[in-house]
Amino acid sequence: MAKNKKPHPIFENVTITDIAAEGKAIARVNDLIVFVPFVVPGDVVDLQVTRKKSNFMEARPIHFHSFAEQRTEAVCQHYGICGGCKWQILPYAEQIRYKQKQVVDNLTRIGKIELPGISPIIGSAKTEFYRNKLEFTFSNKRWRTNEEIAEGKVFETMNAVGFHIPGQFDKVLDIDKCWLQTEDSNEVRNEVRRYALEHDLSFFDLRNQEGFLRTMMVRTTSTGELMIIMIFYYEDKEAQDALLQHIADKFPQITSLLYVINSKANDTITDQEVLVFKGNECIYEEMEGLRFKIGPKSFYQTNSDQAYELYKVTRSLAQLTGNELVYDLYTGTGTIANFVAHQAKQVIGIEYVPEAIADAKVNSKLNNIDNTLFYAGDMKDILNSAFIEEHGKPDVIITDPPRAGMHDDVINAILFAEPTRIVYVSCNPATQARDLSLLDGKYKVAVVQPVDMFPHTHHVENVVLLEKRV
Repeated sequence: MAKNKKPHPIFENVTITDIAAEGKAIARVNDLIVFVPFVVPGDVVDLQVTRKKSNFMEARPIHFHSFAEQRTEAVCQHYGICGGCKWQILPYAEQIRYKQKQVVDNLTRIGKIELPGISPIIGSAKTEFYRNKLEFTFSNKRWRTNEEIAEGKVFETMNAVGFHIPGQFDKVLDIDKCWLQTEDSNEVRNEVRRYALEHDLSFFDLRNQEGFLRTMMVRTTSTGELMIIMIFYYEDKEAQDALLQHIADKFPQITSLLYVINSKANDTITDQEVLVFKGNECIYEEMEGLRFKIGPKSFYQTNSDQAYELYKVTRSLAQLTGNELVYDLYTGTGTIANFVAHQAKQVIGIEYVPEAIADAKVNSKLNNIDNTLFYAGDMKDILNSAFIEEHGKPDVIITDPPRAGMHDDVINAILFAEPTRIVYVSCNPATQARDLSLLDGKYKVAVVQPVDMFPHTHHVENVVLLEKRV
């Protein structure tokens, strides 16, 4: 006979003391750290422990005795349920203060290297409606909140279109209004839901892999272009054409209306054919007179305004005079490479995704830039001593790796290349700190500049200038 599990304890009148990773906060109970979501330092709460380990616990707040002075009201009606924008209850000035602290903590605790004074973080002018890309999921398993269950609320339909609930792969929260993207995004999504319900179109069942409507992607640009990509699980020409035509008629501002038939087990469309229903196959972003092509599969920084600030910082730290050979590692669609090309002798970009490199070349041609070269392949395989000897040792390396940071082979190749300066752009200061420690023998950190790309979240970008030791 199985033993009954001992219920996790409840702690009363606990004061939240600090901010932790992943948008959670910290309390201390009986000399143990407790990680708690949806609270801020200064809140006094009762906690229900949800997970207990030897050196830490996780808990959720079940009662607030008092609120911190610095707490603010969440603007979004879906706060605390959808899993996004966890820092809405912190005033923005406090958010960026904690992000600055996160950068300092990571570089000192993990990097353990000599650091200059860290520049004040560059905040985002927009804290709402700042994203240029969102993806919504259709599901026949609507998530019911605790309040809805307690009230015994009955829904006419369990179909939903919105965001996945964290930890529930097949449950989706029906979204009425998201504050991350322009109102066009909300209006199109809500109208597609209304039409689908009225015309009895089936929503996807992720567990059983069946249903017609699968996902919808919305992409926008600062120039006012709007792309909608509808992803269907199977071909039903009459139904899909009728829906797409309805979208086109209802929203004439759409400049690119596309669709995909994706019958795979996963939602990615990188390996799928994208078909044009109406308008253009792509949209264009602009920055300092440069135009950048954005297709349905393209990577582009999801906060367009802050991307410009990030790239200006990167270019400034590169200190280009027009005579330098620049390597742009993890170049993506070549945005940084093309942004700095006019100030360099030549820029060589390397990226794993072939489609991204194709876009990078198009972007150079689109802007009459003829001093760029782009190569597709695994960074650690391409960037080796033979490649460097063939193309020349770079004067400057710009690197913008994924969250995992750089492979050891890439770091060794950089050390072999011996550029005068390295500009390291990171979306994860923890792995950046690790890499900086590996470069520390030959390079010193000269400048650290955090940039906030994602208000109301714990994520922060950080740009570091490394200079060769003499």
